[in-house]
Amino acid sequence: MTLRHMKIFRSVCENGYNATKTAEDMHMTQPAVSLAIKELEQYYGVVLFDRIGRRLKITQAGQKFLDYAIHISSLFDDMEKGMRDWNSFGIIRVGASITIGSKFLPYYIKSFNKKYPGTDIRVFISTVSQLEKKINSNELDFALVESGIHSPNMISEKYMEDHLDVVFPPNCNYKHGQTISIEEFKNQKFLLREKDSGTRNTFDIAIEKAGFSVTPIWESISTTALINGVINGIGISVLPHNMVDDLINRGLLISVNVDGIDFNRSFRIIHHKDKFLTSSAKTFIDLCRNYNFNDCDSDNNSL
Repeated sequence: MTLRHMKIFRSVCENGYNATKTAEDMHMTQPAVSLAIKELEQYYGVVLFDRIGRRLKITQAGQKFLDYAIHISSLFDDMEKGMRDWNSFGIIRVGASITIGSKFLPYYIKSFNKKYPGTDIRVFISTVSQLEKKINSNELDFALVESGIHSPNMISEKYMEDHLDVVFPPNCNYKHGQTISIEEFKNQKFLLREKDSGTRNTFDIAIEKAGFSVTPIWESISTTALINGVINGIGISVLPHNMVDDLINRGLLISVNVDGIDFNRSFRIIHHKDKFLTSSAKTFIDLCRNYNFNDCDSDNNSL
């Protein structure tokens, strides 16, 4: 049994138990993939997959082996990365959801680089589900996200409180800080972030608790596009406070409260439960936990 056997087995599981897709990803033939699984089963004397027709279904023993395979292959990848990059100060692979990546992460990295200029920080900004996939495949060390996670392999830690603002154009029928009813709120035209974004997840959970749903007239990965749509009177939006507070202060948007709906949320740091975090990664995480935005330059409020 070799490390390659583990990686083949892990790839089969990550590809939906599809041997053909695994063969493509691993640059192997399908019979070679099947042989590797058979060799593992013979070596340990257990059945790792039930064969039901032409489909594979992982067994309890297979699930346990997968946990070991992820842990061992991830440690090996970390060793490879660490040894090959020995002459540098290290590499940190950090992921971020879109709001955190556009608004907060640049300040974290700027501050970290001042203290540790030799560290190579590589960033991937995407949706929470994509970040989870990257962490599970050991392509990211950790990620900063705006909403809950789905993978049971993740460790999740709160590191910042946040809330969403309900924003209207300044020439609407409401005043800044006014509380409106749920009926008034749900009858608006909504410009919202895309499904699976942290902001949209928070919004959907909050209105589901209030007993209704909405169909947006706009959906976008761009917060700036949504803000400009609101400013131009196309509809309203529900967006992170730190992305709109400066525009509210300048009178370009107004913020209202909705009676009975709570748009509070927490930002979280996530990483795989078996991930070995280097000292530089832990230091970066500590910086995120303790970062004081009051120490930033005044342009911290720009979009």
